[in-house]
Amino acid sequence: MTCESAAEPAWRSYGVRRRSTTAVRLRVSAALVAVTVLAVLLVPPLVRLDQQTVDLGSKLLPPGWAHPFGTDDLGRDLLLRCVYGLRISLLVGVAAALVATVIGTAVGATAGALGGWVDQGVMRVVDTIASVPHLLLGIFIVAMFRPGVWPVVVSVALTHWLSTARIVRAEVLSLRSRPYIDAAVSGGASRWRVAVRHLLPAVLPRAALAAVLMVPHAMWHESALSFLGLGLPTHMASLGNLVQGGRSSLLAGQWWPTLFPGLFIIVPTLAVAGLAGAWRERIDPRRRSELML
Repeated sequence: MTCESAAEPAWRSYGVRRRSTTAVRLRVSAALVAVTVLAVLLVPPLVRLDQQTVDLGSKLLPPGWAHPFGTDDLGRDLLLRCVYGLRISLLVGVAAALVATVIGTAVGATAGALGGWVDQGVMRVVDTIASVPHLLLGIFIVAMFRPGVWPVVVSVALTHWLSTARIVRAEVLSLRSRPYIDAAVSGGASRWRVAVRHLLPAVLPRAALAAVLMVPHAMWHESALSFLGLGLPTHMASLGNLVQGGRSSLLAGQWWPTLFPGLFIIVPTLAVAGLAGAWRERIDPRRRSELML
């Protein structure tokens, strides 16, 4: 038996194991995302947050049958507040990701399609903004507004469009060398027509993937700003506010007001990232060919 024939089954078994791992990750991520969406959509209409009256006699109860996640320092059910907080954080994350994707796609497509000094100038601006830490720039932006949802959305969007712009620009530069683009230009098509009819539809899957991957980052960014007291108002049950509110209880030995809101930040964002990773393997021919080995 030759070395080549002996190595082939190992590569095949590696590909099978990798496809199996990818399938399991996809199913688990899809299940977690489905549970998150159902909780966000169904729980708030059934139980309104303002119906939770303050009950100081039930404050900081540990997890039990009546309150699976325990209660907070005002005696309110922590599970319901985590669901409401996830709803707000997810809303901010999706809105910020959409705005950032639109900005990044427009900037990246313009730079890649026009090229020359426009491309160089735009990318120097992108590099300059990227050199500033996202959180620091976000703090500077939200400090100019009153605490609220839309200032946080604007802050997150203006600090997260850079990666999308780079991805779209690289994709446009790659597409510009394709034969059908040269044929369209030779046929008399203007740059605007080539960009709208050929380049933009081709980069939309990449831009959509970047938007999905941006949702977890936007949720983390919002939680960090709220935790620092610069994001959403303290009366809103965002996940960052819940973690911040549970810090004093953590020092006294009550761990649940901090742990469960933290898990509501980590688990859904990992699930979204898992779905986006599976999507990336589908639209990336090189990664798909690796899985087929």
